Amino acid sequence: MMITLFHNPRCSKSRDALAWLQQSGHDFTIVEYLKTPLNATELQSLLAKLQLPARSLLRTKEEEYQTLGLENPRLSETELIAAMAAHPRLMERPVLVVGDKAAIGRPLEQLQALLP
Repeated sequence: MMITLFHNPRCSKSRDALAWLQQSGHDFTIVEYLKTPLNATELQSLLAKLQLPARSLLRTKEEEYQTLGLENPRLSETELIAAMAAHPRLMERPVLVVGDKAAIGRPLEQLQALLP
């Protein structure tokens, strides 16, 4: 089973998720998504695993959210995904992918529910 953590080391929630995963005993891959951003196709795949719309993966308090006018409800999924691909700081974190399922680690218990 493939396990991937989309991680931002500057985020306390993300560091908590990493520490929990390290203690879990599972093998996993860390993707520092600010260094290696997801492209639009990868974001679409991630959203499908999360079973969420793009807006649910957006960090609304980031400066880019305001600057790009992303609060506009008329923006399409494609436009929101393109914004996250171009500005990876907009992506909520941490995100854990286990096989074909994923969860945002806010709260951390949502990640814990993915692993046996």
